[in-house]
Amino acid sequence: MLMRTDPFRELDRLAQQLFDNGTRARPVAMPMDAYREGDQFVVHFDLPGVDPDSVDMDVERNVLTVRAERKGPAVADSDLVVAERPRGVFSRQLFLGDNLDTERIEAVYDAGVLTLRIPIAEQAKPRKIAITRGDGGRKEISA
Repeated sequence: MLMRTDPFRELDRLAQQLFDNGTRARPVAMPMDAYREGDQFVVHFDLPGVDPDSVDMDVERNVLTVRAERKGPAVADSDLVVAERPRGVFSRQLFLGDNLDTERIEAVYDAGVLTLRIPIAEQAKPRKIAITRGDGGRKEISA
């Protein structure tokens, strides 16, 4: 399962985005949706206008970090009149539970959405346990 972060860690992340990557008026954000679908978790990150080659993901000690960069328009000989679209480096961390298989994460970037599929580890899936009766008969109990 995905684990929620504590509020102070989230505040630190927001402050880092605000002062390092975004502007004070408009912090850089990476919105996401996450849900369970059968034996896996699915996470969608909205990254419109991001070059797929700029997306970087890594997992360290059950912390998944996603980084991406959206560059500004090439306006060498032009005067930029309005700049409302966020640009710069986007970063987001997910804290993954021990019951997820971080070795088999699949990532697909399509139409501005990065989709991750994180399978549930085999040892975390429900299974049947056989119990032997004293009279030699067997009975299965669902775990």
